[in-house]
Amino acid sequence: MTNKLTDKILNPLMRDGFKAWTKHLVLPFFLIALMLCSCHGNAPKSEITADMAYEGINNYCHSEFDWTPAEEDSIPMYVEMGEETDSAYQVIFRSYTGALTYFYVNKESGATRMVESVPGMDIEEDAGTINLFDYLKKE
Repeated sequence: MTNKLTDKILNPLMRDGFKAWTKHLVLPFFLIALMLCSCHGNAPKSEITADMAYEGINNYCHSEFDWTPAEEDSIPMYVEMGEETDSAYQVIFRSYTGALTYFYVNKESGATRMVESVPGMDIEEDAGTINLFDYLKKE
């Protein structure tokens, strides 16, 4: 049995030299790697829902802002859903000072851009970014 294996597989490889070894060993590894890489592109993308956007921003606002004035003095502070586009949800936070922070949550990635605005004073500025997933409850 060893002779048959040697005659059919090893002898042609030995006869043809290094080139044959390379062809027989590298090609299968290359094809497997190609298949694995092409399957990755078909992986489902995580989609952020409106409920997830609201929950994450609400959690962020309750962890980052002082809600004492709203609790003690009944000054309006709230988080509410704004407009929705094809690529993002808008979530709005109203501070006890009346300032608004607009959160634009990317529906695919959860990357969230913040813009602070002071109504009546025409002041609007970028306030940074957060990752929504950092503020969603882990289950």
